[in-house]
Amino acid sequence: MSNTLQNPLSFIGRLLIAVLFLPAGIAKLMGFAGTVGYITSAGMPVPEISAALALVIEIGGGLALIVGFRTRWVALVLAFFTLVASFYFHDYWSVPADQKMVMQLLFFKNIAVIGGLLTLAAWGPGAWSLDARRAA
Repeated sequence: MSNTLQNPLSFIGRLLIAVLFLPAGIAKLMGFAGTVGYITSAGMPVPEISAALALVIEIGGGLALIVGFRTRWVALVLAFFTLVASFYFHDYWSVPADQKMVMQLLFFKNIAVIGGLLTLAAWGPGAWSLDARRAA
């Protein structure tokens, strides 16, 4: 592939991954009480703190990916967050058979997102990023 495509593709990739996190974080902020209730129903500890942490990670991480700020670290944090969330909220192994297929799809979609985030952590954000400007 041509090197001329690396920077636009890196930027588009960061943007598309951020689209998963940023709206989810904003939704948690706008419906905080509902988010706390949902987290409580999933059995996560300290639901209020978990909800606040999730919205900070999703909004902050989404924005950081878009602009390419501390991308490698942000990608690792988002990957860990996504892994934990997958086991709590997409536990396809413990749902009724009629829900298993959708939950399994969502779980493995998250695993693929983690793969993309680990790739960002490994290769960095590309030249169209604040990280690249800071390094220059």
